[in-house]
Amino acid sequence: MWGILIALLSGALMSVQGVFNTELTKQTSLWVSTGWVQISAFLICVLAWLFTGRQEVSALARVDHKYLLLGGVIGAFITVTVIQSMSSLGPAKAAMLIVVAQLAVAYVIELLGLFGVEKVSFEWRRLFGMAVAIVGIIIFKWEK
Repeated sequence: MWGILIALLSGALMSVQGVFNTELTKQTSLWVSTGWVQISAFLICVLAWLFTGRQEVSALARVDHKYLLLGGVIGAFITVTVIQSMSSLGPAKAAMLIVVAQLAVAYVIELLGLFGVEKVSFEWRRLFGMAVAIVGIIIFKWEK
């Protein structure tokens, strides 16, 4: 249950953040707003680190698969693409497409067992669920 609540909160926060970032970009620029988002997130993480367990930062050097260190780089591009999609599609349409893309890519990662994730077997019901989500987007986007 806790995981479901956290996931719902995460989705809600992503939508609000996307709107904030898009509006900030209108008043500044794409790279200024993206930079601010990344710098402010870094500062919050440093503060949280200072007030919690304070694990070794040097542990990053011991990460087995160095590609795992690219999360921040990917995060910068996520910020940019969310801003651009919300600006051109609006928050609701953009969020729906983003969620379907997340779902599809996450399922492929699980199917192939990529990046150390436990491999799962293919299930038609999951593919059907994604198809239903895509039909939902078409219905939502449908204009008279």
